[in-house]
Amino acid sequence: MTLTIATTPFPDQKPGTSGLRKKVRVFQQLHYTENFVQSVFDVLEDFAGQTLVLGGDGRFLNREVIQTAIRMAAANGFGRVIVGLGGILSTPAASNIIRKYGAFGGLILSASHNPGGPDEDFGIKYNIGNGGPAPERVTDAIYAQSRVINRYMTVDAPDVDLDRLGETQVAGLTVAVIDSVVDYAELMEQLFDFGAIRQLIAGGFRLSFDAMHAVTGPYAREILEQRLGAPAGTVVNGTPLPNFGGHHPDPNMVHAHELFGRMFGADAPDFGAASDGDGDRNLILGRKIFVTPSDSLAVLAANAHLAPGYASGLKGIARSMPTSGAADRVALELGLSLYETPTGWKFFGNLLDAGMATICGEESAGTGSDHVREKDGLWAVLLWLNILAVRRESVAEIMAGHWARFGRNYYERHDYEGLEIVSAERLVNELRIALPTLPGRMSNNLTVTEADEFEYLDPVDGSLSRGQGLRLQFGGGTRIVFRLSGTGTSGATLRVYLERFEGPDGILDAETASALADLVATANDLAGITHHTGRQAPTVIT
Repeated sequence: MTLTIATTPFPDQKPGTSGLRKKVRVFQQLHYTENFVQSVFDVLEDFAGQTLVLGGDGRFLNREVIQTAIRMAAANGFGRVIVGLGGILSTPAASNIIRKYGAFGGLILSASHNPGGPDEDFGIKYNIGNGGPAPERVTDAIYAQSRVINRYMTVDAPDVDLDRLGETQVAGLTVAVIDSVVDYAELMEQLFDFGAIRQLIAGGFRLSFDAMHAVTGPYAREILEQRLGAPAGTVVNGTPLPNFGGHHPDPNMVHAHELFGRMFGADAPDFGAASDGDGDRNLILGRKIFVTPSDSLAVLAANAHLAPGYASGLKGIARSMPTSGAADRVALELGLSLYETPTGWKFFGNLLDAGMATICGEESAGTGSDHVREKDGLWAVLLWLNILAVRRESVAEIMAGHWARFGRNYYERHDYEGLEIVSAERLVNELRIALPTLPGRMSNNLTVTEADEFEYLDPVDGSLSRGQGLRLQFGGGTRIVFRLSGTGTSGATLRVYLERFEGPDGILDAETASALADLVATANDLAGITHHTGRQAPTVIT
């Protein structure tokens, strides 16, 4: 029997760039989770009897919310729910399942790279039928509904056994628990030359993959160790844990320091990689070399034709605006269209669906292609391995060759985390007001040539997204970008992106910090970072 539960709205259920993210204890408030899930269902149309995909990254509260969502899906008229075994479903795997089984959409439970645990973060986002994140018109409607909701619907039914494969009936709803690892591995075998990668590994090539006790562990073990023949232990921290082992599942030099230690230490493996909480981000390392996400996107685009799934070439390349221009130079030489979008994978969906782009990427370590509608950490690792297997060069040699051909975009992102929201917003607002006055201004021997706020006109549906970041251009591929992040759960995070281009005949082997030192000082000078935040240095540099 369907139960209708009276409720009142919460004022803070506005989805960010990738769903609703809050502290666990916020989601544990009476009716909070149910309100948001019901708001999602309320704005959807014509889903009676349809399939909903459901799962998450295994973080604290994952199983409980899955059971809640199953009961609510039954009450709201879905006909079938597909759940990952153990409640585990990586974000790219969820996108694949939605697409492969023709689902109406999916609920993905994750706060991505944010920490997990009873005092940490949780998140819910809705993905549409193409497998990608809901566009802004849908998330805006969800938020609007959350502000007026007065009831939610559920059923009185026992929990589903998430650890047993097979089908269960819940108040007329069929719940299918599947092993999504198999479906995902099969898709990867269609895209990449597993035979060539197996030969590479069998020949003594060594790799290390840090799953960070997050969702990618089971997928990486199946593919890297079982199907590709890497030795047991290649995948470390491979068991998903509700608190990610007490660590922060963000694949960067701060939180993946053990992997960096292996890759920059004595007797380092040939290749190192990591993924984040929900499996959509990646970290790429060679022996004693870190590949920035922006450079990785450019290298993958330039070499994608070496993998069977991309042998016919690319339709186009898309990148988020803060991502460096390295991919632009590849697109120019290969005669491909290059699309610059706001931050957030949802903006790539229309381009992929329209066949205008094949490979997309973000500086925040997200890369993917048209095989799904999410960024995909393990996909990027496998494409790198395919390239290495064909070219038989080291990561360092591939990067040196790439820079010699296309030039090098020296690049860093400086994150100022946990700022007072008022102070962070004041910094951005004052800089926004000053934009018209900045061209011609000089700081540290750099002269501002252009200053604007990025907005994006979608070439597919004509939608306009404003307020997507403040840009200061200095000519010749040198720029600074300022953004307030939409992925945190407490305080504000100011992201400052610094980029300087050096042509193929220039200095290609400088230390990044040295190459960008003048830009760092200029960013502080023009935006008053220390003045507004009191911070002398960023929290994290990536």
